[in-house]
Amino acid sequence: MELRKRERLSRLQPNLGLSPDAPAEGRCTSNMMSGTERSDATHQDTGDFSLLRGSGACSGSGVLPRWPWRQRVSMAAGLLLAGLLALTQAWCVNSIHENLLWFSQLTEVEREISFRTECGLYYSYYKQMLQAPSIQEGLSDLIHDNLTESKRTINLLQRMNIYQEVFLSVLYRLLPIQLYLEPVYFYIYTVFSLQAVYVIALYLTAWLLSGSWLAGMLAGVWYILNRVDTTRVEFTISLRENWSLPFLALQVTAVTCYLRPQLTALQQKVIVWLMYVTTFCFCLTWQFNQFILLVQALIIYALDCVDFLTTTQVTTLYLVQVSSLLSVWLLQFCNSMILGSLVLSFIVAALFIKHCQSGLKTGSLLVRLGKLLLHSALVLLLTVTINYLAKKALQLRSDEHIFKFIKSKFAMGPTRDFDANLYLCEEAFGLLPLDTLERLAGTLLLYPYILTLLLLSAVFASAALHNLSRPKGGSAEERKGAADGRVVALRPDVAYNLLHTLFYGLLAFSTMRMKYIWTGHMCAVAAYGVCRKEMWTTLLSTLGCNSKVLLRLVRHAVPLLMIGCLYYKFWPKLMEELSELREFYDPDTVELMTWISTKTPKRAVFAGSMQLLAGIKLCTGRVLTNHPHYEDKDLRERTKQVYQVYARRSPEEVYDILRAAGADYVVLENSICFERRHRRGCRLRDLLDLANGHIMDGPGENDPDLVPASHPRFCEAIKTDTGVHSALFTRTFQNKTFHVYRVKKKHKKSGKSASEPSVTQ
Repeated sequence: MELRKRERLSRLQPNLGLSPDAPAEGRCTSNMMSGTERSDATHQDTGDFSLLRGSGACSGSGVLPRWPWRQRVSMAAGLLLAGLLALTQAWCVNSIHENLLWFSQLTEVEREISFRTECGLYYSYYKQMLQAPSIQEGLSDLIHDNLTESKRTINLLQRMNIYQEVFLSVLYRLLPIQLYLEPVYFYIYTVFSLQAVYVIALYLTAWLLSGSWLAGMLAGVWYILNRVDTTRVEFTISLRENWSLPFLALQVTAVTCYLRPQLTALQQKVIVWLMYVTTFCFCLTWQFNQFILLVQALIIYALDCVDFLTTTQVTTLYLVQVSSLLSVWLLQFCNSMILGSLVLSFIVAALFIKHCQSGLKTGSLLVRLGKLLLHSALVLLLTVTINYLAKKALQLRSDEHIFKFIKSKFAMGPTRDFDANLYLCEEAFGLLPLDTLERLAGTLLLYPYILTLLLLSAVFASAALHNLSRPKGGSAEERKGAADGRVVALRPDVAYNLLHTLFYGLLAFSTMRMKYIWTGHMCAVAAYGVCRKEMWTTLLSTLGCNSKVLLRLVRHAVPLLMIGCLYYKFWPKLMEELSELREFYDPDTVELMTWISTKTPKRAVFAGSMQLLAGIKLCTGRVLTNHPHYEDKDLRERTKQVYQVYARRSPEEVYDILRAAGADYVVLENSICFERRHRRGCRLRDLLDLANGHIMDGPGENDPDLVPASHPRFCEAIKTDTGVHSALFTRTFQNKTFHVYRVKKKHKKSGKSASEPSVTQ
């Protein structure tokens, strides 16, 4: 038997694009936007072949050029390499997941406990659909669910983003795989396969930007080696971002394709549909889609303001977002959070103001800058107005906790709000730690990324000023003369990816959880910078040794040398990590789940922490008072009330709260009652004390308006079994970690009934 380290599972979630004479107007004007691209088409070097390369004409006939056999071989080699890297990533995360938990040897209850926090809640609906007598009954139970929140019937397909669980459960039922593949493996293999999709998307993005599949190869290698900072899928399998981010990466690839020059009419139509499908899948699988799309809409708006995109491109990109969100709105039974989202309000405002201000892009530089400031102010004002009216009309308050969090994070609001502090005190919602940058620098990713970012930003600023300075209302000859006066221009697809990495980089630095959106795309941008022809042309020209042979040699040798260096340095470490064997070990939770399953009624209602209750829902199927899916105001208020079991409240107050929520049992956790994981002021009991106006435990300062509580902390006092506590609560289970108390019915004698479970120790 292999020796393994025991792992106790925590229940708490912790192109330079430079081309001469490239006007932003039109996709094919004077064929100037692809001046360097056409010259690249003659290259026959391995890896120097761009996807979707046009024929050099923009007839829109949809007839693709015939590729020489060398280019076909290069294309096949590039796609094969993309597949190999994708399979490597999927294999790595699957091996690490198995070795971390020894998942194949776990019992069913241990496997289910390994789905941490909200992951367990989402997986429980996949399990519920499989256990239903039929697909129709399973869907009906989800639409009319009375198990997730006691004393309430909710539509889970409307409230939560669980269509992926529904789809997988239906697929598992229909496919002839039940005899040789367990449901849990079908689920986790699907999620790990999406990691392969993620790598392919980054590979294609880098290839499209640079014209060389060596860039894609480098991007894929970087993504795999920086796994700690690019994904956490191996230990948070069901997390919504692990489903959605691969689709976001595919959408960025599709947008990059769409903004390339010289696309035929057929290619444009296909790519627009790809953008819609990928955006739709992204929105359907993550509740935070509206905030990610808002950032993307701001990127499109910025590119439109400085003339990198045509009116048709801007309108198409906006409409793809709107149509995707509305499609999800319909599938989620008219979820009001989508109609009241900021991104929809912003897009409506931007398109309306753009239509009304027909003379926005005329005049001198200063005049246009003034118009842009006025235009942006009008868009912002109209966005706020539309969003306010929409939320008033829809009576929408489900997302207000997010705005409270943002206000508190940037010191723009009160800091005692329980919901806001619950987010602020979690490390995942804090600032990006500096050791992240150290790890990225250690894999040679950070330095080429910063260099590429600085160079592209300088070119972007120069091109933007030039676009704002040139005449817009003159004749074609005047516009052409203005274009001829330029030295370089930035391709629209490169400009989009530049702003994408800048905007999401800022988001990642402000909120660590969002780094997984940034770091993956960071790999593609850095690889593009290393492999782009113009980068090396500029550098070699500066050194006075610019020749075609040397350029071709350096451009291919440098990425290959970097890949070789990374292989030499990190392959042994990766193999060592993959060979490290550990074992799941959480006997107290296993004992609790087993007791609940065997000793309590199937319709019993349990109260406790959100994280633990998600596991109880998955492992036992019991009814919950609250859960980790926090996007509902009534649920947030109930969670705050249930958490009073960890506050300084009287037994009578706690009893009334639990009975109002319909609880039959309450589970108290020593890890919360005596918490040491967080600093003072961020422990759950401290957040409750602050919200209740009470002085916090332990040495340290307190705000002068806080007062001492008149009652001891409930989770500590109930263990003394005093008369007032025993009259309302009966201990029915305990071990080193958990204490379970039955909430007695009113007017019931304090003595135990014959059918009541005895205390388990």
